[in-house]
Amino acid sequence: MNIVAVTACPTGIAHTYMAAESLEKNAKLLGHQIKVETQGAMGIENELSPTEIAAADAVIFAVDIDVEQRERFDGKKVLQVPVQQAIKDPKGIFARLG
Repeated sequence: MNIVAVTACPTGIAHTYMAAESLEKNAKLLGHQIKVETQGAMGIENELSPTEIAAADAVIFAVDIDVEQRERFDGKKVLQVPVQQAIKDPKGIFARLG
């Protein structure tokens, strides 16, 4: 499965990046392709391109705040979970994608 994700927490420091790393590591273990955009104290990093979003089978929002530029994902299947779930149970998130 080709997945794109956005991670973001209120302070946008540690948990945003911990969630991104957890999703990337577990996607690889499960045989998925993933690119993760982080949104936090440094703004949007590793920004997803329109082409990457269009090619995605699913979108994961592991966020505790509103996603910036959310309209980029209109029409895509989106699974939104808390940041902590991406850190503690990433395999559960991927299982929910089908």
